[in-house]
Amino acid sequence: MFDILIKNTNLVTCEKVQLGSLAIKNGKIAKILFDNCEVNSKITIDGTDKYLFPGLIDAHAHLNEPGFTTREDFSHGTRAAAVGGVTTVIDMPMQNEPALYSKDIFISKENCVSSKAYVDYSFYGALVNYNLNNLEELNSCGVVAFKSFFAPVSPDYTPLNAGQIRHALSIIKKFDGLASFHCEDYSIITYEQNKAITEGRLNRSDFLNSRPVIAELIAVKNIIELSKEQNCRVHICHVSHPAVAEEIKKAKIDGVKITCETCPHYLIFDQNDFLAKGAIFKCAPPLRTPEDKEKLLDYLYDGTIDMIASDHSPCAPEEKSEDTGIFNAWGGISGIQTGLQIMYDYLVVKKGGSPSLISKLMSVNPAKHFRIRDKKGSLNIGADADIVLLDPNKEWKITSDNLKYLNKQSAFIGLEGKGLPILTILRGKIISENGCITENNPYGHLIKRNLKIY
Repeated sequence: MFDILIKNTNLVTCEKVQLGSLAIKNGKIAKILFDNCEVNSKITIDGTDKYLFPGLIDAHAHLNEPGFTTREDFSHGTRAAAVGGVTTVIDMPMQNEPALYSKDIFISKENCVSSKAYVDYSFYGALVNYNLNNLEELNSCGVVAFKSFFAPVSPDYTPLNAGQIRHALSIIKKFDGLASFHCEDYSIITYEQNKAITEGRLNRSDFLNSRPVIAELIAVKNIIELSKEQNCRVHICHVSHPAVAEEIKKAKIDGVKITCETCPHYLIFDQNDFLAKGAIFKCAPPLRTPEDKEKLLDYLYDGTIDMIASDHSPCAPEEKSEDTGIFNAWGGISGIQTGLQIMYDYLVVKKGGSPSLISKLMSVNPAKHFRIRDKKGSLNIGADADIVLLDPNKEWKITSDNLKYLNKQSAFIGLEGKGLPILTILRGKIISENGCITENNPYGHLIKRNLKIY
């Protein structure tokens, strides 16, 4: 007897959508059925006219624990993820106190969050100028990647220059690790920002002008050349502009070991939203023009952009204040809960794409590139039974009341669409149904990178 049977549904893989049923036993996907044969199960769920996706993997999220938990914490952030169909969150190493730069901090962080996670989670390791000697030990701990900045960040999370990045890549390639980068040129941004502040130009257009596309483009080109020389895997975070995606496309054709992501806000919003509505839409890189937004979509379709991640970057409400100018307002958008519904409405309902594109960009590819695909990101027999059932006919509107975040604010509030996750299962256990958490005890656990080479 199976534990759960989801019958007569549309099974969504990265290749096709096929009518069938999925059976779960002992936390794993046990059987896929493509006929009407009856099987015994403890729980049977009718999936008629619904879509069954592999559980989403949000490959870029800031849950801020330990440390800055007035912004977000693991309990609220992973509840929100579960409601949105995300079954694995990859947590970034900064905006924690301390940043995750060593084995001891890895162990401490795991002890801190392990009893609070409602979905499974993986850790990024820090890549800063004071921990290059800690990279191999962090890899042994199981971090899935290392995060670094070419751009200004915070006093305790230092950006790297090109020489330091080159050194880091020479270490990371030894264990076939992955180095991820926030790509904006430090010198351009700091010069333009300091100049604007000195001259008293503190409005929204000044912020946009301080982070031009050329800053993102120069940084990405540098990473491409360093990756090529060192033969090390690299990943570009939150690509915002089609010119940047084009450089990555050329690099892939040239054999560079490079992957990249974009975020829902770069596909849904543009700089006019930021100029009209303010800091709630502030992010880095910034939102681009309406034309850029539309053109970026082409790079999803042709496979240049490997994944969609939220870059969930929450803050306390007062941190979005523009009272002392836009440069002092927090830059980040909350989106860990709403990615699936927004992307389904945009890519499938509005653009006429296949649901398989979502499976590829938000489940299969993150599992593959972050080396957790032996367990996550597929509907394969033997994989963890992480699945999400989506009702394509269910209309929705995002409000502060239906967000599970600690701080119920987001640029996506007010957005309306069609197609909503209604059931989330994590390792064979129903954890969310119809927008509510159904599992009172946090069920998530740490997922480490598979150290074998694919």
